[in-house]
Amino acid sequence: MENEFERIKRLPPYVFAEVNQLKAELRSKGRDIIDFGMGNPDMPTPEHIRQKLKETVDKSGTGRYSSSRGISGLRKAQSKYYQRRFNVDLNPENEVIVTLGSKEGLANLAQAITSPGDIILSPNPSYPIHPYGFIIAGASLRHLPAMEEGVFNQELFLEKLDRSIRHSIPSPKAIIVSFPSNPTAQIVDLGFYEEVVKIGLKYNTYVLSDLAYAEIYYDDNPPPSILQVKNSKKIAVEFTSMSKTYAMAGWRIGFAVGNKHLISALTRIKSYLDYGAFTPVQVAATAALNGPQDCVERIRSTYKSRRDVLITTMGRSGWVIPEPKASMFAWAPIPDKYRNRGSLVFAKDLMLNADVAVAPGLAFGEYGEGYVRIGLVENEHRIRQAAKNIKKLLS
Repeated sequence: MENEFERIKRLPPYVFAEVNQLKAELRSKGRDIIDFGMGNPDMPTPEHIRQKLKETVDKSGTGRYSSSRGISGLRKAQSKYYQRRFNVDLNPENEVIVTLGSKEGLANLAQAITSPGDIILSPNPSYPIHPYGFIIAGASLRHLPAMEEGVFNQELFLEKLDRSIRHSIPSPKAIIVSFPSNPTAQIVDLGFYEEVVKIGLKYNTYVLSDLAYAEIYYDDNPPPSILQVKNSKKIAVEFTSMSKTYAMAGWRIGFAVGNKHLISALTRIKSYLDYGAFTPVQVAATAALNGPQDCVERIRSTYKSRRDVLITTMGRSGWVIPEPKASMFAWAPIPDKYRNRGSLVFAKDLMLNADVAVAPGLAFGEYGEGYVRIGLVENEHRIRQAAKNIKKLLS
């Protein structure tokens, strides 16, 4: 029996799967692929965090079921982080929940708050779980073009956002924003969030902010939080992650914080779906947030150094890539010779003829076409080698 499943039918072909299949085929033949395609941190988790995990695993009782909303100490640690970093006060009892990563948290919230026919506004291009987490949950999606010639225009986006809500029947349930952006590496200032909150309050629309790259920035202007805006807790919830900040992607620890009503809904649905992360992992995550933060600076510095090498070496190879100010990605226009052939063809050619993998912009939505996302997840030597290979392809 091979019945079709409605939610699966609503999902588009996963462009990443096509690229990943080619990558696997080439590697099976012994090809050494320099992989910028996935945002999978390659640095080791800092030693003191790993030691806390080992120490806790050896204690009796830690293999039992944990708490789906997160252990108390970890929720308190996240509250202290928001106070320290953003000067935002959070009640760890009803304004903070631990999730199995920011991705899973957003998908679970979509399940909790979505009714059939609900409309969600999502930037395009965007990280796939932002729109498709809600599509899986049964919502209808309206894309908001987010870029003009590779740059995010705040004023234009806000105009489109306001107009989309005014002309939408029914009124949208939620707006999704994510800065620093995956995939485009674009950033915004606090004034942008002030306007988004103003629009959300005006139309009684929730705002869901993904701040997974809060600590991966390269100048003296740390990315702001939407919760720094007055009255934002009335409509906003924000997702963060340990994955990039502490190189803990596989540990699956994230957070949702903010609006009590949304946190309550997420708490309730998670109680049906999971028992929370392994307790020793949560204890180690608590140690990460409460412990020395020089490891965060080292990780940030490594990404910055890789970014600088990427921009310089690719430029010498004939591929001019805009310099990202934050995130662990570069958003690069495809070279002129591929302009009419598209990002997927370019990504495949890079693998076949230069042994380099990137993520085609089309994978992040139709407005991502013409670009590719490059993850800063290879060391500097490998980046230089990739630039040499690409120079041969483009010459």
